[in-house]
Amino acid sequence: MQRAEELQIDVLPLSAYSPDFMPVEHLWQWIREDVTYHTCYDKREELIAQLEQFQQEINATPMPSPTDFGSKLTWIPKRKKLRVSK
Repeated sequence: MQRAEELQIDVLPLSAYSPDFMPVEHLWQWIREDVTYHTCYDKREELIAQLEQFQQEINATPMPSPTDFGSKLTWIPKRKKLRVSK
């Protein structure tokens, strides 16, 4: 820190990596599990179509609780049960 001051460098603290505070991290994990896991699409359009279908499905069925989105359990309405994430 002293050397940075000598060189007139402002040191700014970076926030810690914390996916618990970034709900979108859990969404990316959910997409990987349900859309892209062990799947290779031949065309970009196929992937986009699958993502749009995924979006429609999760928007059509409300989650049991907002806190479940970030938990290790994911509600799967089609199967009417909880699935433990990997």
